[in-house]
Amino acid sequence: MRILSGIQPSGNLHLGNYFGMMKKMIAYQKNEDLFCFIANYHAMTSVSDGKALARGTLEAAANFLALGMDPERSTFWVQSDVPEVQELTWALSNFTPMGLLERCHSYKDKIAKGIAPNHGLFAYPVLMTADILLFQSEKVPVGKDQKQHVEVARDIALKFNHHYGDIFTIPEPEIDDEVATVPGIDGQKMSKSYGNTIDLFQEDKALRKQIMRIVTDSTPVEAPKNPDTCNVFQIYRLFLDKEQQQGLRDRYEAGGMGYGEVKQELFETVRDFFAPYAERRRELLADPDGLRAILARGAEKARAAGAKTLRKVRKKTGLAY
Repeated sequence: MRILSGIQPSGNLHLGNYFGMMKKMIAYQKNEDLFCFIANYHAMTSVSDGKALARGTLEAAANFLALGMDPERSTFWVQSDVPEVQELTWALSNFTPMGLLERCHSYKDKIAKGIAPNHGLFAYPVLMTADILLFQSEKVPVGKDQKQHVEVARDIALKFNHHYGDIFTIPEPEIDDEVATVPGIDGQKMSKSYGNTIDLFQEDKALRKQIMRIVTDSTPVEAPKNPDTCNVFQIYRLFLDKEQQQGLRDRYEAGGMGYGEVKQELFETVRDFFAPYAERRRELLADPDGLRAILARGAEKARAAGAKTLRKVRKKTGLAY
C-alpha cells in the first residue's frame, strides 16, 4: 500500500513529531510503499527567515535518517525539490470551492491564536492535497487536527475525477487514537506554534528544563493522583509497554509520589531513549553535502513517480497542447 506523510521543518522537531508521525513512518517502510517528505513549502506559512528554514530542513532530514529512515527502502525527499507539486496545486485550486477552505478548522484556530492571516495559510489544504494526490497515495497517517485536510483532499479529488475521469486515487486518513495528540508541557497539543514542546536531540540541561516545566496540579505528595489527567503521565506512557504503564499508574494511585520525582524519571527516560541515535545525527549534519546527495536521490524518485500523474493532469486539462 502506498502511504504518504510529511513533516514541517519549522523549528526543532519534538516528541509530538516523533510519536505522532516519525516513529510510524519508519516502521511503515518495512512492509509498505512509503513516501515521506520534509514539507518546507508548508513551513513557509510560519517561517520567514530563509536561513532558519534551510537549516531546519537539513536538521529535520538528519533526524529522520538518524532515527532509522532508510532512503533505499522508501522515497524520502524535500518538498521544494519536486516542483511538480506546485503545478498540481494550481490545477487543483481551480476545483476547490472557497467554502471548503473557509470551513477548515486549522486556519481558524491559527488565526484565533494570533497568527497573521495570509493566502498561504488559507490555501494550505490545497497544497497538502497536491502532496497527497500527486503520488496516488492510498493512506495518509495524520493527527486528529489534520483529518479534515485529508477529507478536503478527498473532496477535491472526487470533484476533479468527476470532471476529467479517474485520475486520482481517493486517499484514506489513518489516525492512531493512542498517539494522535501528544500533550505539550502546558497540556495543549504539543506544537511549535504553542511553544510547549519537548525537543528531540538537545543537551541534557535544556531537556531537563523543558520537562520540569510540565504543568501539573497542586495535589500533595502524599495524596493519590489521577494519571489520566496528568500531563506527565500522558507523555511518559508513550515510552512504556502496557505492564510498565500499569506499574506507573499504580504508583500514582497509591500516593506518596511527587510530580518532581516522576518528572526526573521522565527526563532520564527521554534522554536514554534518544542517546543511541544522537551520534548518527551528528555524523549526518557534519557532512551536509552528503546529506543533500541523499535528499537529491530521493527527489529523483519522487519526481519520477509524480510525473506520471502530472502527465495525465496536463493532458486532461489541456495544458499539454
